[in-house]
Amino acid sequence: MSVFNVLVLELLLLVVVAHAARPPKALNKTCLEDGNVAYSGSSPSGVLRVDAYQDSCPDAESIIFSWVEKAVLNDPRMAASLLRLHFHDCFVNGCDGSVLLDDTGNFVGEKTAAPNLNSLRGFEVIDSIKLELESNCPEVVSCADILAVAARDSVLMSNGPGWEVQTGRRDSLSASKSAANTNIPGPNSTAQTLVKMFQNVGLSLSDMVALSGAHTLGKARCSSFNSRLQTSRGDINVDFLQSLQQLCLQSNSNSNILADLDLVTPATFDNQYYVNLLSGEGLLPSDQVLVGGDIDQTGEIVRSYAEDEGAFFEDFIAAMLKMGSIGVLTESGEIRRNCRVIN
Repeated sequence: MSVFNVLVLELLLLVVVAHAARPPKALNKTCLEDGNVAYSGSSPSGVLRVDAYQDSCPDAESIIFSWVEKAVLNDPRMAASLLRLHFHDCFVNGCDGSVLLDDTGNFVGEKTAAPNLNSLRGFEVIDSIKLELESNCPEVVSCADILAVAARDSVLMSNGPGWEVQTGRRDSLSASKSAANTNIPGPNSTAQTLVKMFQNVGLSLSDMVALSGAHTLGKARCSSFNSRLQTSRGDINVDFLQSLQQLCLQSNSNSNILADLDLVTPATFDNQYYVNLLSGEGLLPSDQVLVGGDIDQTGEIVRSYAEDEGAFFEDFIAAMLKMGSIGVLTESGEIRRNCRVIN
């Protein structure tokens, strides 16, 4: 077992950072005996806290980590999938677990919205986590909190940084397919569109560029970047373009063919994504527009992250904490017994 796994399991909320990055904004840096560092601090929203389950379910984070560890070791792509679930949850009416709700005869969830349908995955991992948590601590740990902690653990399992996740969210009693269709940025978004959509949920331009770095993990279907295959613009590396064309145009139907979002280190959480952008090797159009797009400031941030992985980790952690506090329910809502259905 790696040093990350041991420390998470033994210390729970005191999570190790894989690289000696600078401490994130508004967070405190704690030096551990082995020379690593952990981050802690108060929630941007002021209503979540790192010790929410210390008394009511002290094994909550170790249970979540054990299932994430098992899932990622079995399928490294699952790290990106679990991280993406948290993103898609928070961008639709806040981090309330609504993305997990199934459609029923009289209820329409968000899973069939265009950005989610046949795209989101990892629901079975969340089910397994919830089942064990309910066995140990019935109706205590919310599905929304499971998503937030699993996202952190997915980064950690991919050799990325760790941070203390603020918890205390409650689960929604509703979902919004229409909001999922309009609020989640698409793969062909321009830089201006990305900035506007992130600002709509309270995140800044800098947050957007930092959170885009999550695309250092995972894969995308050829159908989501078809426009990159046809481009003659100078913002794409010719060799990269030819490799994508060879992959995606090998059959008449490329809808199920997958390409790595980061072709260099596809299963490692690092700053290679930004290095790729500077080389014209961003897979999605919405990735590559961060450099050479219509907003110069995004390109400046990309260059800074490409040169300084610690700066990227710092800003990514701060942005994740900020995103994780969007629209949280702390008094209304419920603690679902099954993440797929309202109690």
